[in-house]
Amino acid sequence: MERSDIELIQKHTANDKILESLYREHLDFERKIEKYNNKPFLTPSEEMERKQLQKLKLAGRDRIEMILREYRKKESLS
Repeated sequence: MERSDIELIQKHTANDKILESLYREHLDFERKIEKYNNKPFLTPSEEMERKQLQKLKLAGRDRIEMILREYRKKESLS
């Protein structure tokens, strides 16, 4: 995630509980995926779990991006 995105998220999480929840979930998925990525070998079930986590993380990232797009739009109008 880009630094500007993280700054925008931090700016709005106090007032936007959905954004806060999505961001926390995103960080949790990153931690879990990183644990799998650090393993020298994954079992087939671990590989499936890692791929599922990646899909969930991406879906959440898309939702975060939609919210951030609206904040950017509002800020540009100000």
